[in-house]
Amino acid sequence: MMMIAGCARMGQPDGGWYDDKPPQIIATTPSDNGTGVKDKKVVIYFDEYIKVEDATNNVVVSPPQLEMPEIKGAGKKIVVELKDSLKDNTTYTIDFSDAITDNNEGNPLGNYTFTFSTGAQVDTMEVSGTILDASNLEPVKGIMVGLYADLEDSAFYTKPLLRVARTDSRGRFIIRGVAKGKYRAYALQDMDGDYKYSQKGEMIAFSDRIIEPTCGPDTRQDTIWRDSLRIDTIIRRGYTHFYPDDVVLRAFTMPLTDRYMIKNQRQEPERLEFFFSYGSDSLPKMKGLNFDADSAFIVDANPKKDTITYWLRDTALINRDSLEIEYSYHITDTLGQLVPQTDTLLMVPKLPFEKRQKMLEKEMEKWQKQQDKLKKKGERYDSVWLPKPLDIRVTAPSSLTPESYLYFTMPAPLARCDTSMIHLQAKVDTLWVPQKFDWQPRPQSILSYRLEAVWTPGTEYQLEIDSAAFESIYGIVNDKMKSSLKCKSEEEFGTLVVKISGLPDSTTAIVQLLDKSDMVVKEARTQDDGSAEFYWLNEGKYYLRAFIDRNGNGIWDSGDFYNALQPEEMYYLPKVIEIKANWDITTEWNINQTRLDRQKPLEITKQKPEKEKQLKNRNKTRAEQLGIPFDKIPSEVRTAVTK
Repeated sequence: MMMIAGCARMGQPDGGWYDDKPPQIIATTPSDNGTGVKDKKVVIYFDEYIKVEDATNNVVVSPPQLEMPEIKGAGKKIVVELKDSLKDNTTYTIDFSDAITDNNEGNPLGNYTFTFSTGAQVDTMEVSGTILDASNLEPVKGIMVGLYADLEDSAFYTKPLLRVARTDSRGRFIIRGVAKGKYRAYALQDMDGDYKYSQKGEMIAFSDRIIEPTCGPDTRQDTIWRDSLRIDTIIRRGYTHFYPDDVVLRAFTMPLTDRYMIKNQRQEPERLEFFFSYGSDSLPKMKGLNFDADSAFIVDANPKKDTITYWLRDTALINRDSLEIEYSYHITDTLGQLVPQTDTLLMVPKLPFEKRQKMLEKEMEKWQKQQDKLKKKGERYDSVWLPKPLDIRVTAPSSLTPESYLYFTMPAPLARCDTSMIHLQAKVDTLWVPQKFDWQPRPQSILSYRLEAVWTPGTEYQLEIDSAAFESIYGIVNDKMKSSLKCKSEEEFGTLVVKISGLPDSTTAIVQLLDKSDMVVKEARTQDDGSAEFYWLNEGKYYLRAFIDRNGNGIWDSGDFYNALQPEEMYYLPKVIEIKANWDITTEWNINQTRLDRQKPLEITKQKPEKEKQLKNRNKTRAEQLGIPFDKIPSEVRTAVTK
């Protein structure tokens, strides 16, 4: 048995060694890094069958090609045919990223870029960095990044980018084949393939920084591991370091200020809805063509006035299937000016009156059968059909804090709201004591209201709303409502004080406390000393971000390229904040201490870095399992094992 085991250990594993070697390039035409190239066709030959994964998105040709190149992986070669004319004295790069693998095992070649020049020399400089979403510092994957030697702002919307690259899943990019000189960098989510900023809906990034590519000798450490825990050797290797490698651009989409009607609808028979791309200082005017529109509606416009709802008052009009209107509003013309526009529209409900009546009759028949059954059983029944009560949506936190509000959303505008029929009581010892509260409409909509009260920690509350406290313009009233609420004790809450440094002079910041989904839980404006305070916090893990509120409007504002206005700066604290009950925590935060592209914690980053393709190295694992000494591994396999 020992002899059999010995023979098994000395022989090759069943099936032989794995193919763990990446495909090797054996020839190219023209030659890689060749000069004086005139042919637009590039052929790369390999020692085995290969494939190119998603060439459209993974392969980038620079300078950018206005006509899409043809890229084919066929057998043991890749053929690239450029369709645009070649430019004189220009370095061309075809960046395959990690798209090339062998056909059978999927072994990656690694990041590979083919380079040639139509002139007498190849430009070898590189510029690298990161593109982040300016609003939340998320890495932007797949956006085009490019350089201009023309330093004027107008180059971005009048000329194609000079040299380009595309970001990976980390938002990282490397622009290769750059000549020495001065450049400005831009990012462009190119929607129409013209490699310049031509549509306002395109995400962009720009910087006033002048880039001058350089390079110099440097060293890095390569670690060879004996196993998963032990280091075998650390090798210092020399390489050429290209600068700058720290370009960080903050990408944004300019606010869409062109005004046009997106759509209009009459989903429900009692309301007409109009949606615009942008708001206006004045509301549109409506004229009824087959009915009298004067005083026929209650108008509900959101604060931006880009969504407008017209609630019909009259039941007779609600029951009409066709309302013809003349609708006058303002739109943006081709010169960017607001001009009047008048449309004749036929507003038809989703369900016609006849179908709605049949549905109501079926519902009444069902109700009548239920009442008849109750009557036969001698149980209590109703003899009069009543419409469904007003369906009020109440939004309240699962546990109150002293800063909580209760929100009420009505299904239709109210004709009457009797706050004397709203009762808020607090339990004091064993008694329920009436409490004062403030009831206010909210600016979001005429359907929305807010109840504000003094919530005392450790106290139970009861909210009761009498029936018919609210009545809609259609005469529908609410049923009686009752709910129990409780404010947690003071000892169950924590407090956080954030002391921020590094803010620009004469500016304040809005500091936002985030949950694990990167959603805002609370926010506070910094005080004169740069501090922001958060009280009545539940136990748990939180994250922090802050933006410079340059215009003082309390919200994050995007940029404006045409006015050279960058988006308001956003920062993240690169660590988690753990709040404990009955604890007061103070955190010091220098917003400039950590580089911007390393600030956002990975736990709340939605755009996760994709796993890099690596050689499987199964032969090394197999050799270790079988106890085969290194010098017994065949030489043609040993090279792959040591990689």
